[in-house]
Amino acid sequence: MGLGTNHVTKTTAATFIPAIWSDEIVAAYKRNLVAANLIKKMNFKGKKGDTVHVPSPTRGVASAKAASTQVTLIAATESEIVISINKHYEYSRMIEDIVEAQALSSLRSFYTDDAGYSLAKQVDTDLIRLGRVSNGGVVGTSDYATAASTTNAFIGSNGTTVYNSSTSNAAALTDAAIRRTIQRLDDNDVPMDGRFFIVPPSSRNTLMGLARFTEQAFVGEQGSSNTIRNGEIGDVYGVKVYVSTNADTAAGSTATDRIALMGHKDAYVLVEQQGIRSQTQYKQEYLGTLFTADTLYGVAELRDYSTVALAVPA
Repeated sequence: MGLGTNHVTKTTAATFIPAIWSDEIVAAYKRNLVAANLIKKMNFKGKKGDTVHVPSPTRGVASAKAASTQVTLIAATESEIVISINKHYEYSRMIEDIVEAQALSSLRSFYTDDAGYSLAKQVDTDLIRLGRVSNGGVVGTSDYATAASTTNAFIGSNGTTVYNSSTSNAAALTDAAIRRTIQRLDDNDVPMDGRFFIVPPSSRNTLMGLARFTEQAFVGEQGSSNTIRNGEIGDVYGVKVYVSTNADTAAGSTATDRIALMGHKDAYVLVEQQGIRSQTQYKQEYLGTLFTADTLYGVAELRDYSTVALAVPA
């Protein structure tokens, strides 16, 4: 048989092959995100600068109108939230020619899936750790509890007793603690719509034994394929519950206690200046192809006291 023409070869499809890698990475990244899918996002892609300033106006108070008098003017010095875009993470592999020639195509699938998972885990980690400053804490210095008097968390058994990492008094979730935590959000005027509850696997095990959870779980949209993709496992008292192996660990705790975090989507913000990007470059000196995926972003707390942390056993 003679040679044909217009065949698709590795040369003619060279620009398409990296696109396959990119598509697979982005798909894996989105599939493995939990916290990032629950909070506010800001698109800063293609824009210059390393800082985003978000206005944070003060809530006003209504005034009674008296007859024959002018209205009461509200004057407030408004503040702002400053978000630094200072997180640049990458995932790189050097794929030597002998591997490319002999390995199964499943190796590529592993690398792209692993890259998406690793970058998604890092983004989620940075967001979830904002829980450490959600109750008046300071970024970079606060933990859930350095002493009982300075706690930023409560124990899971009642939602009232303060958590102390030095004594590791974390306790398993109870229905009473969940209700008390919901009340804390209510008391802080946190909107009811848009709330979430991120729990570690140990707390999912506990929830499965609570009648209130099992009565309401897996109804309506809970049984959809979305549940499998984003970690949603049900809801309790109208708050959607998500399980994540990336739930925070209480630093300073000798028992490596975990943190269940209940909050609202407007509590935190993720600013993406560069989404997931993948690049390949042939390196002749190594006789291999360098594959790199990276992302550039920043995270910040938008509304203090809009999340509550519960310390539970690992």
